[in-house]
Amino acid sequence: MQRGTFIREARLVLVSKITRSSRDSPIFNVILTRVSLTAPYPKRTHTCGELTPAHAGIHVTLTGWLLPERKVSKTMSFFPIKDSSGTTQLVLRKGHANAHLTALSELPVESIIAIEGEVLVRPELSRRNEGTGQIEVQVNNFTLLNPAHRNMPFIPSDNQTLVNEDLRARFRYLDLRRTALADNIRKRSQVSRIIRDTLHDDGFLEVETPLLLKSTPEGAREFLVPSRVGQSSAQHDGKQTPLFYALPQSPQQPKQLLICSGAVDKYFQIAKCFRDEDGRKDRQPEFTQIDLEMAFVSWGVDSNIFSSNTWRIGGHEVRVVIEKLVRRIWQKVEEITLPSSFRVITYNEAMARYGSDKPDTRIDLEIQDITPSLPIHARASFEDLGDILEAIILRPSENSSFLRASQECDYENEPNISRSVIADSNLLNWLCDNRSINLRLSSEEHALLNKTLGVSSGDTIWLSRRRKIPEGGSTALGRLRTRISELAYARGDYVPPTIPHFLWVTEFPLFTRADPDKEFLARGRWSSTHHPFTAPMWQDIEAMYAGRIDQVRGQHYDLVLNGVEIGGGSVRVHDAAMQEYIFSQVLQLSDAEKSSFDHLLHALKCGAPPHGGIALGFDRLMAILCRTSTIRDVIAFPKTGAGTDPLFRSPAAINEEVLYQYGVRPTRC
Repeated sequence: MQRGTFIREARLVLVSKITRSSRDSPIFNVILTRVSLTAPYPKRTHTCGELTPAHAGIHVTLTGWLLPERKVSKTMSFFPIKDSSGTTQLVLRKGHANAHLTALSELPVESIIAIEGEVLVRPELSRRNEGTGQIEVQVNNFTLLNPAHRNMPFIPSDNQTLVNEDLRARFRYLDLRRTALADNIRKRSQVSRIIRDTLHDDGFLEVETPLLLKSTPEGAREFLVPSRVGQSSAQHDGKQTPLFYALPQSPQQPKQLLICSGAVDKYFQIAKCFRDEDGRKDRQPEFTQIDLEMAFVSWGVDSNIFSSNTWRIGGHEVRVVIEKLVRRIWQKVEEITLPSSFRVITYNEAMARYGSDKPDTRIDLEIQDITPSLPIHARASFEDLGDILEAIILRPSENSSFLRASQECDYENEPNISRSVIADSNLLNWLCDNRSINLRLSSEEHALLNKTLGVSSGDTIWLSRRRKIPEGGSTALGRLRTRISELAYARGDYVPPTIPHFLWVTEFPLFTRADPDKEFLARGRWSSTHHPFTAPMWQDIEAMYAGRIDQVRGQHYDLVLNGVEIGGGSVRVHDAAMQEYIFSQVLQLSDAEKSSFDHLLHALKCGAPPHGGIALGFDRLMAILCRTSTIRDVIAFPKTGAGTDPLFRSPAAINEEVLYQYGVRPTRC
């Protein structure tokens, strides 16, 4: 008898001789946890997800994880066996002829086994159309390859027991065994393939860019990597100075330099990026983006004519590529045909109508500026201060899905918001009664205002005063609009449309002082809304050089899906003098800060073509496609919301001796 056969049969005999009464004994546990097969075993002939009635009657060998037994009778049991491709139902018929198979019932759930058996078509009443639901495999023999621990932290196949997030993160290799997460990882791979195939077909070159770069003042906090390289020459005031690499927030500078080189006309990369920022459900300290850059993109249209749904900035070529890519992904993955082009609105329109720079246009609630409808004396009190009065008006006849949510919505955290419920008793004084607005109108003026706005008894009016020129990413009524829709959805009153709503938002302010995430670097100075390499709209170049910084719009475009920003890009500054002016005169960077961009400025002076690009958030995109609220469900080994990794126990302290090698001295309190 060959050694492998002997070991396998010895294992079967050993396990089969242990009775149910002794299965919980320490001896049994020791036997199962130590008797792993370390010898040849039957070769797998099929995966657990591929068998169909066409395979009926053939002998197969399957390998995978053993799932809980379902007993039909004393002599018959069903066992699912699972691998990464799916699950197959095993039939175990117990009797004198196959007494050795009873040992299968003694194995711990999630043990790794190899089974040999015959494919059978299920009885007609037991067939299911999904997966391998029309067949089953009658087991003739099995080999235990590796027994599972009897006290696992949790059982991945147990869908009835809720496991807390901390435990799932700590034992991610078990969590990934769950079907939902495994399906997400497979779908991510499928979408990666679609992206690469589509962009290769469009003439893009996939180029890898460095992960170890120099720290630059581009916006977000960076992760720093200490290095021993060059330590001997790093001196400051006669003292050894530690040197650091910075992990890239994005491949922004390398990809622009690629285009400047002329070696690459169309670049792309599925790139790893890093930002040292607080975790959220849609953020991770390390994340993946679909990164593109193109040479010779347009610089806008030679017109100041404005109409809704008009793309007036440059980068139209980028728009065409991205819309084609997104359409192909949704067609192949979701079997949904998207429109040939996506809707376009400006930042100002998005903030005015929806109160957000990434609006969810599925929500049938819009904000309106009611300042022009006020009497002249009331209107002047707003206009003189550069303010406007906005409203969301909910009518029972039009917004019934949101009425209960509107009544219950808590707005205490928004001091600039007030609510008026219109009844016959206050129909002609609802605005005067609003103490936060503090206006005086006559009954006749109220009646005219009601007629203009279409206000009647039973309506609910939300009001908010804000600056006429919008700033930041949302307004008070915009945040309220989102909260009302979320509450209505949670109550079951509102179900958003299933058709995805894609939207381009363009013409953002080029510079801002309203981004708290960038203030740690800006320190009261202007900062770039997108990044410092974004070009102004050609119509606003004169205003920028004249110092009217708040009037300058950028050639910046965001792609929004159902209220989630899934990508952003811009036309870049390709003129070195303009880029130098933005660094020095607008952003007021110090000489040390500007030195980080010397190589880019020099490249622009050496003949750089007009260029632009975009980056799509791959993790956010996959979370939407996988219908999960957190990107951690679409990343194989994610960080927690706090940015830590319980599985690999990172970040972690480093021995002081190692730190000294890098010139780093720990501080002592």
